[in-house]
Amino acid sequence: MIIDARGRRCPLPILDLARHIGDVEIGATITVEADDPAARPDVAAWCRMRRHELVGETTALDGTPGYVVRRRH
Repeated sequence: MIIDARGRRCPLPILDLARHIGDVEIGATITVEADDPAARPDVAAWCRMRRHELVGETTALDGTPGYVVRRRH
């Protein structure tokens, strides 16, 4: 699943992630594509606090960063 959070400023990309993490099965990944510079540290902090795993980063075709999160519970 990919969440398109382009143009959405903090904390909206994190709220989108929190709202949709339950839409994927445990062990599956969800990607947040966000152009807000605060998204990277925010996603990492959210994963630590919520005990999910930040698997890595991707880049969309338009250059937008994507943050891949694995649902752990």
